Amino acid sequence: MAMQQISPAQIAPVQRAQGLWAEHAWLPDGWAHSVRLRASHGRWQSVETGVPAEPGDERLGVVVPGLANLHSHAFQRGMAGLTEVGGRSGDSFWSWRELMYRFLERLDPDSFQAIAELAYIEMLEAGFTRVGEFHYLHHAADGRAHADPAEMSARVAAAAHASGIGLTLLPVFYAHADFGGAPPNPAQRRLIHDVDGFARLLDGCRQALAPLPDAVLGIAPHSLRAVTPEELAALLPLNDGPVHIHIAEQLREVEACVAWSGQRPVEWLLAHAPVDARWCLVHATHVLDTEWQGIVARDAVAGLCPITEANLGDGLFPMRDFAAAGGRFGVGSDSNVLIDAAEELRLLEYGQRLAWRGRNVLAQGGASSGAWLLGQALVGGAQALGVASGVSVGAPADLVELDTRHTALLARQGDAWLDSWIFAARTGAVRSVWRDGRALVREGRHVERERIAARYAQVLAGLLRTLG
Repeated sequence: MAMQQISPAQIAPVQRAQGLWAEHAWLPDGWAHSVRLRASHGRWQSVETGVPAEPGDERLGVVVPGLANLHSHAFQRGMAGLTEVGGRSGDSFWSWRELMYRFLERLDPDSFQAIAELAYIEMLEAGFTRVGEFHYLHHAADGRAHADPAEMSARVAAAAHASGIGLTLLPVFYAHADFGGAPPNPAQRRLIHDVDGFARLLDGCRQALAPLPDAVLGIAPHSLRAVTPEELAALLPLNDGPVHIHIAEQLREVEACVAWSGQRPVEWLLAHAPVDARWCLVHATHVLDTEWQGIVARDAVAGLCPITEANLGDGLFPMRDFAAAGGRFGVGSDSNVLIDAAEELRLLEYGQRLAWRGRNVLAQGGASSGAWLLGQALVGGAQALGVASGVSVGAPADLVELDTRHTALLARQGDAWLDSWIFAARTGAVRSVWRDGRALVREGRHVERERIAARYAQVLAGLLRTLG
């Protein structure tokens, strides 16, 4: 049976409290106590501190803002763990990509939506309350457009609605297999557009997002491998939202870019594109000092995906120096091999500790590492996804309640809650998650987990039988 697209019945009614009252809340200026919050139309209408709860309020313990997941390929959650076999002549991102293409070939709109729904509820359970879906699976298996060219984008929107997660949709423009306008290969046929076709896709995306009141539409030229300079220039005027691009993830990509243009990828982009605060440069792993300094100077965001970058063997972004210079960053789950907001932040810090052989590398001036990582990722992630951040009037009514009953959080106070969640808790430290003023996660489980997980199990079993 075909899965429904967006309809009011697709997600079960979830609680909207008269107000929320938290014993402790992490606000933009630090920790506050006895905090009463009221939401209206999905945004915080009032934030009062040092006040008692009122009758009908939902009482919470320790709450922090929901985190933005700035880079996701939701469908790849279905192939997590299936690529962990060494090749006879070595394994790399490029060999991983071949299996990804094989998996992608087997997805239809229903199976794609089922996987995305599961990925999105797992994000919410981990503390992510908005996702930037870098969405490039556009066409049918034979490469032809669906009857509705935005069919697959509509399924992203439907999955966001079913899970309740906030959505910044980033439709991907992909036209070429390599630098210099090389023709796409057959495995990429489901991804390909020309500029006119992509403009029509954006029109369809706007319609698909209309039922989601706080959805944001951006664009994503896939990479400098997949878009020519002329195409990139033609894409940018088509939409005024966020602009995301894969860049300098792999050394092979850097070498190929130099062979094509005489410049490294980030160097070329900064010289030829109007990079500014709308832009998110995803990965940017292999950059020289002048390149990351250029990212800082343009107020762009570095989109870092530590779990995936480690899984694929990409390398380490020069985060210590970038952070010291005031660089903006956010984190994303990318391939969704493991969905864990705290782990993304933990691994970001641990990578730098290993590289520099020191401790608490990124936090400045004696600050808590957990508070610094979370605070910076909140601001950078929200900028990259085109929304406001933090628990403040006018910001999205999104909250994560930490479970102070968790053994790693016992007897903590203040920033130690954040340090213990990120560095010591592993799983089970998120008690509830509120998105758009609604309780979507209770006692660590999404309110629709049973239904969504059952559908996912059915779909995945069929997909893996055909994958071989």
